[in-house]
Amino acid sequence: MEAENRVRTESASLGSLFTDLAREVTALVRKESELAKVEMSEKTSQIMGAIASIAMAGAVLLSGFLVLLAAAVFGLNTVLPPEMTPWLSALIVGGVVVVIGLIMLQAGRKKLKKESLMPTRTMASLRRDKALTQEHEEAVKEELK
Repeated sequence: MEAENRVRTESASLGSLFTDLAREVTALVRKESELAKVEMSEKTSQIMGAIASIAMAGAVLLSGFLVLLAAAVFGLNTVLPPEMTPWLSALIVGGVVVVIGLIMLQAGRKKLKKESLMPTRTMASLRRDKALTQEHEEAVKEELK
């Protein structure tokens, strides 16, 4: 009789362990998904800021390009020898402006690197949860022996 009661208690304990485990895993998954949502929202804001920065740089680049390009072409044309054609001054000024634009573009692209967009806190939390789950699994196996 005593052995039969012990078996029932052990199976009840095992059943409650699995019930607790299922409940905890569900809560863990729910919390991890909430953390991922919050972090991705932050990353979305970061992306939007970077895109706005690139768009503003493009607008500034275009405005400056149009105004200064005309003035620089005319100014350079007066400095170049008369036998040079006006297209050479336009080519020189255009090349300089393109280099400046490329530098601004690279600065905006650096803000969009994939390392800065990775949900690092969520990934670290998932790694910790995996390790904790493995430890818990080992403890349950030891208890069952």
